[in-house]
Amino acid sequence: MTLQQLIAQFGEQQVVGFFAVLARISPLFVFAPLFSSKSIPARVRGIVAVALAFGLTPVVVQGAELPTDAWGLAGLMGKEILVGAAYAFTLAALFAALEVAGSFLDTLIGFSFGGLIDPITGNQNAVLARMYSLIGLMIFIAIGGDTWVIQGLARTYEVIGIDQTPAIGTLVAGASHAFASIFLSAIQVAGPIILALILTDAAFGVVSRVVPQLNVFAVGFPAKVTVGLLLIGVTMPFVGAWLAGELQQSVAQALHTLKVA
Repeated sequence: MTLQQLIAQFGEQQVVGFFAVLARISPLFVFAPLFSSKSIPARVRGIVAVALAFGLTPVVVQGAELPTDAWGLAGLMGKEILVGAAYAFTLAALFAALEVAGSFLDTLIGFSFGGLIDPITGNQNAVLARMYSLIGLMIFIAIGGDTWVIQGLARTYEVIGIDQTPAIGTLVAGASHAFASIFLSAIQVAGPIILALILTDAAFGVVSRVVPQLNVFAVGFPAKVTVGLLLIGVTMPFVGAWLAGELQQSVAQALHTLKVA
């Protein structure tokens, strides 16, 4: 079916509205957790994006007057992509914090010497960074995070309608805050384990001065692995509760950054 036939069957405003909604949804499948996972084929992600756009278009386009000229369409698509990217980036920062927390622990324990391909992001990560990423994704699915994300996406149209312009300053400030919070959130997740590993290193440093004959490197590495994995297992339930709370806060924060100019 050609574009002219689509316009003739559904109407010019509905067709323009569909592509505008698709433009706002698309960044979700580039940045947002689960939706952007490299383990999901690109064709499947595209079908889901089109299905969401079909479902939202009749609701968000109702009563709106959308431009149909070339420059107006270009501005509309650019604005929708910007709004969708701001929303998705705030959510992506939460899972980036989990990966950073895992990277901290990989470096301190010594797992950073071996790297594996993370199926979620497609990047090369060490063992614990990959584990935190996968566990975060499982918790995300278990608590219905995908539903919260889609509901939050629908609510963005209550904040900034399809025919309204966002405040650029607020979007930039929100993205900057999300980026700055990655390191702080990673410390919250891995802080107790990092402290325990630092104390373990200090203890072995004292032992090496008292007993110089002891091969600290041969004994210290297994001890740090044991302490690290034990504390990871103990703190994992708290990480799940933290992730559930932070996900709700991230959706609320993403919506808060969207304001009409």
